Amino acid sequence: MPAFDLRTHTRTARDNARIAGTALVNWWRAVSIEALCIAVLWWIGLALLGIPLAPLWALIGGLMTFVPNFGGVITVIFPVMMVLFSGRDLYRLGFVLGLYAIIVVIDQLVLQPWLLKRVTRVPIWASILVPILLGIVIPFWGVLLAPPLLAIVYAFRKPKSQFAPVAPPPPTRSSGPLAGAISSQLPAASAIEPPSTEPPPPAPSANPD
Repeated sequence: MPAFDLRTHTRTARDNARIAGTALVNWWRAVSIEALCIAVLWWIGLALLGIPLAPLWALIGGLMTFVPNFGGVITVIFPVMMVLFSGRDLYRLGFVLGLYAIIVVIDQLVLQPWLLKRVTRVPIWASILVPILLGIVIPFWGVLLAPPLLAIVYAFRKPKSQFAPVAPPPPTRSSGPLAGAISSQLPAASAIEPPSTEPPPPAPSANPD
């Protein structure tokens, strides 16, 4: 997609819609990859702990990635209920809660910022701080709208050039048709013979012998 610059281009409504749509599609791709990774983490953790129906809870955990704030809480409810109803030891319940905390930290501080930077060019610091600030200003909706808004904002920014600017060639002494005509009439430097340094021959004598 060509990069637009407000100083040299005038965007139309169709251009703005195309850029915003592409940014939202890239954000959706990033969230889908994030959901897949979260589901794999849940499945591995619950399988190691021996929780029944681990693939089902892992699938729910991946789908709940699309629900900010409450998605993780909804996900952990089902494994906790399975531990309580199955009559297992309480230490296994602590392991499930610890697994939930580890997955939340990996998702919020590592996985989501890295995917947003990789797919939508959003810096890591922005993907961490902006949802927190918007969540304080607009509870729930700020956290929900922060990632797609960041993707759209950074999609409109012109990326930096990957190549160093090329220096212009040095100016010549003279240019133009007049200078070319004058230079064509001047003799070449190799055609001009240097002055002779030998002494002149002696003049013949006026009185004959």
